[in-house]
Amino acid sequence: MRAVTCHETQLEVAEVPDPVPGPGQVLLDVERCGICGSDLHARVHADQTADDVAAVGYHDFMRSSHTVVLGHEFCGTVAGYGPDCRKKWPLGTRVVSLPIIRRDGEIQLTGLSAKAPGGYAQQVLATESMSMRVPAGLEADAAVLTEPLAVALHAVRRGEVGPKDTAVVIGCGPIGLGVIAMLKATGVRTVIASDFSAGRRALAQACGADLVVDPATDSPWSSFAQSKRYLTESIGLADRGITAMDKLRRVPYLPWWHVLRAADKLGATPRGPVVFECVGVPGMIEQIVTAAPLLTRVVVVGVCMAPDTFRPSVAINKEVDLRFVFGYDPAEFRQTLHWIAEGKINVAPFVTGTVGLEGVANAFDALGDPERHAKILIDPSSGRTQP
Repeated sequence: MRAVTCHETQLEVAEVPDPVPGPGQVLLDVERCGICGSDLHARVHADQTADDVAAVGYHDFMRSSHTVVLGHEFCGTVAGYGPDCRKKWPLGTRVVSLPIIRRDGEIQLTGLSAKAPGGYAQQVLATESMSMRVPAGLEADAAVLTEPLAVALHAVRRGEVGPKDTAVVIGCGPIGLGVIAMLKATGVRTVIASDFSAGRRALAQACGADLVVDPATDSPWSSFAQSKRYLTESIGLADRGITAMDKLRRVPYLPWWHVLRAADKLGATPRGPVVFECVGVPGMIEQIVTAAPLLTRVVVVGVCMAPDTFRPSVAINKEVDLRFVFGYDPAEFRQTLHWIAEGKINVAPFVTGTVGLEGVANAFDALGDPERHAKILIDPSSGRTQP
């Protein structure tokens, strides 16, 4: 079959062996495959990423010397089954799948390992139990966004954002846009988005951001300076504590310590906004820790490929909660698929271009300009060479 291979950072269309489904695997004819920021990183940072991933136990991540078919955001139709499959869907059924398979008894990441070729191809293998039928009427252009939007849903859930919380999204690339869309889909009323790119700020508005900020001229933190809800100075927390204790201790026989614990459980004690770092460059965590209000929860979604530093003493004094996220679970994947099908998420702003296999290298180049594109899809049946 025809596929796009990556070797020593070079992308080229090549003939590769037809995939043969193993036990529990389904063969898909690829309809669409999204180009992910992880693919852009893997192309140029494969060796460093492989070292990092090996440190946590996965030793088959692609290296620059490997010849790899990228692509882990795919949607396709069932073309065949391997042994030991339930064969639940008729041939031709449109499905999406978590990009993970078992090969030779080992788990492999589809599209990020030479042992698991991905969706930049005419066909791809998927795990039957990890695949899900696309609801009737949902086109491939929309269904293929299930995987990246599931990443965003997982980040939002890990952020534990309440409807009344203020969420701040730093960086409005595809993942940042997905986080904005998922924040609104889960009922968060106030979402502030920040990006230097005018094009991405416009997409952030289209995805539902309530306030969009150009950090070159304004700050996503300026609205907090006048806020009575969020504290921006550490001494302010002590001031509120004394004020509360003055009132509580005036009430005879009141078990004030129980009142404080109850208030904490009810969410009535001071808290900060929830910030999603979706840039992934050195210095972003430090900037957020320094500028954000006290008690901020920071969810790191952007993948920084270089060593980074921040000042723990500042984070400690502000009681910043720092969380890192990766991937999603099957339930989040399914929920995302059905939210797309139900129209709960407007996916129209995400896709800004489509190319065939011959246009993948051009698409990678185009994605370097944030003013032009957000998400580019690959249609293996298309002859289009420019997004």
